[in-house]
Amino acid sequence: MEILGASLRICVDDLDTAIPFYEQLTGGRALRFTRGGVEVAAVGSFLLMSGPEEELEILRKVAATIAVKDVEEARRLLTGLGARVVAGPVPTPAGRNLLAVHPDGSVFEYVDQRG
Repeated sequence: MEILGASLRICVDDLDTAIPFYEQLTGGRALRFTRGGVEVAAVGSFLLMSGPEEELEILRKVAATIAVKDVEEARRLLTGLGARVVAGPVPTPAGRNLLAVHPDGSVFEYVDQRG
């Protein structure tokens, strides 16, 4: 499995207030989308998330988002190594994702850009 990069997940109270800081920090523009009841802005290596506390509580358990070439390949490798896939692979606005619990209990989201 080829890991292409990782994104840090940050829950914020107000996306509109947080975005300018991260745009200036990274020199990039925010890509905004909504997932469920949560507003998300991808800015460089940061995923800013804002929404209802009950949804953010779940999202805070995910340590990071890992970009991979192929989510299906990641699923096979992860399960072969003893990780437990708890959601996905499912389509996202940019490709597919899955959530996996590693044997040590840490939770990661794996994403690709395939349709």
